[in-house]
Amino acid sequence: MDTEKMIASLLLQIKAIKLSPASPFTWASGWKSPIYCDNRKTLSYPSVRKTIRDEFAMRIKEEYPGTELIAGVATGAIAHGILVAEALDLPFVYVRPEAKGHGLGNQIEGDYAAGMKTVIIEDLISTGGSSLAAYKALQAAGLEILGMLAIFTYGFPVSENNFKMAGCRLGTLSNYGSLLSLALQTGDILPEQENLLQQWREDPSTWGR
Repeated sequence: MDTEKMIASLLLQIKAIKLSPASPFTWASGWKSPIYCDNRKTLSYPSVRKTIRDEFAMRIKEEYPGTELIAGVATGAIAHGILVAEALDLPFVYVRPEAKGHGLGNQIEGDYAAGMKTVIIEDLISTGGSSLAAYKALQAAGLEILGMLAIFTYGFPVSENNFKMAGCRLGTLSNYGSLLSLALQTGDILPEQENLLQQWREDPSTWGR
């Protein structure tokens, strides 16, 4: 089993990902969705979080050998970012959606220096809006962003375009396509549901209406 399917399998096993095409979930945005992903659950399972940590660390060593700093996106990727930074013996910071309205008014928490070569850790990529906001905040602080790594992406076309436009290199441990392929093999979804699930990925804003 390749890495993408292995991670998808773990997420399904611990119900961090739930598939329900017959009874869709409703996201905060109002979108109807046949899938719900909550990667915070991975932190409750030592073997799963260690696997995710090790896969991230291996990717960084292979693809970004000059990394000097790990940045986690608040709040979902803070813990994963810390685990990766610890495994690589690197400093860690995390970035908020916006600057605090009190105290020091920080958006980035932790010590860093301008020019540090940085890899961003994220838990989930949907449209990419919040992830790229963190990317831009770190760039504005003078950090050199090598790329972003996430546990899972839905692979929306709008997301892929947003990352391309921003010039942010994105890598993920698993993705929606690998999940569907695995779910068909395991019987988590039926063959006749696959097309419906593919349609959602192509146009999630109007799906299910």
